[in-house]
Amino acid sequence: MGYKSPAPYLIAMKKSILLLSAAVLMASCGEKKKEESGFQMNRTKKETTLKKEKVTVPIDLTNKGIGPVTSVSLSENLDPDMVSLGQEIFEVKCTACHMPNARMIGPAVAGVLERRSPEWVMNMIMNPTEMIKKDPIAKALLKEYNNAIMLNQNVNQEDARALLEYLRSL
Repeated sequence: MGYKSPAPYLIAMKKSILLLSAAVLMASCGEKKKEESGFQMNRTKKETTLKKEKVTVPIDLTNKGIGPVTSVSLSENLDPDMVSLGQEIFEVKCTACHMPNARMIGPAVAGVLERRSPEWVMNMIMNPTEMIKKDPIAKALLKEYNNAIMLNQNVNQEDARALLEYLRSL
């Protein structure tokens, strides 16, 4: 028995491995798609039109609202002490929802006495829960401001009057 060298067989095997490696390398060098890991969902943005009910809140200087205040007499001149107290109360209790000249969760309050009676303003400050249930203007405002309910801040009549004086000063 003669000994045969495995060299021709190994050379052929090496050539096959090289060709296979070259083919794999060439195939992998083609255009690559960016792979992203994790969950992925392709969505197309659909335009939806929600019909928002147009709410018109009337200007009404005769409505006095619902609550304990039935009459308010306003002097021509502002009371600086009341304005100062009203501003302090406003900054503590009201600025989370109201700004003087900007609409927020609730309406801007500057010029409110051009739209509402002083009695209405004070009753809304002191009695918002009942006003929202029964007063037509308060109900309309509730709708306009996406059902954001004005919370009862437990403001007494004296402080409500100071707030009113501050609102007059804006």
